[in-house]
Amino acid sequence: MTASADQAPARLTGTQRKYLRGLAHSLAPVVHVGKGGVNDAVVAATRRALDDHELIKVKIAALRDDRERMAAEIERGCDAQLAGTIGTIAILYRANPDPLKRHIVLPERAIPAPEAAG
Repeated sequence: MTASADQAPARLTGTQRKYLRGLAHSLAPVVHVGKGGVNDAVVAATRRALDDHELIKVKIAALRDDRERMAAEIERGCDAQLAGTIGTIAILYRANPDPLKRHIVLPERAIPAPEAAG
């Protein structure tokens, strides 16, 4: 089931993407995209992983231009948001629709730097 236009999640801010990339640092990829590229099975596996974890890494074994296209295709197919890419790894986020099952609380805005004591 895909989100309708009125249910589409707000785009992630730069601060939120940075926060999610930090959380994803220690994660291992849970979905692997191989020679077959992005297909229904990959999208279904990614959706299940996002339902379970909210934040996942996807390993995409393809050339750079193809990786970017595939990451965007998975993002659209899963109603997720791309928090970033690092080499062959794409970091995807989708909040659990059930507020009681959400594990990740995104920062609202940039956290101001502490003022220098002087």
